[in-house]
Amino acid sequence: MTQPDKPSALLLDLGNVVIHTDARRVFAAWAASAGVDQQVFLDRWRADEAYARHEIGELRFQDYVLHMQSMTGVTMSQRDWKAGWNELFVALYPRVLTLLRRLAGKYPLYAFTNTNPTHEHSWRSRYPELDVFEHVFVSSRIGRRKPHVDAYHYVCKRMQQQPDKIWFLDDNRANVEGACQAGLKTFRIRSEQDVVDILSPLLAFS
Repeated sequence: MTQPDKPSALLLDLGNVVIHTDARRVFAAWAASAGVDQQVFLDRWRADEAYARHEIGELRFQDYVLHMQSMTGVTMSQRDWKAGWNELFVALYPRVLTLLRRLAGKYPLYAFTNTNPTHEHSWRSRYPELDVFEHVFVSSRIGRRKPHVDAYHYVCKRMQQQPDKIWFLDDNRANVEGACQAGLKTFRIRSEQDVVDILSPLLAFS
């Protein structure tokens, strides 16, 4: 089997690449708090333009809550919306974390995540182990989000790396396609095992 070309740096998404996330937990928590059927959120909630604006820092959480109330027809306290919102995170993938710790020092490790300040505060406080990354690029902080090509070029420049020398791993097809257009070497992730299979061969490089 041909050994893969050695990358100059690794860039990983967080959700479902490093951290197991599950949107169904969010909808279940909201349904319990509001006293409605979970299907209400499954049918009505959408990752729409307001969602994207929230992820690039243009829309505050309290304003996004007002939008979600209008979108779903459900009224709750901001505290309940926030508590449910943060139920997204399940746990770190243990084998991925172990592998990243072994790769640290061999390769510059970075993450790039589409997220918002509320979620960022949640995963930073829950998972201090993410300090394995030299830097986590957060869409709401940099004002850019995947899958836009300019977002990848911005991140590559900040990493001081050429796009074609970076391996990028993400579970979202559109994000992978955008990164490919930006010139990165891309891998679409569907499971923890995928990450292990892709990155483990890099340990052979000294």
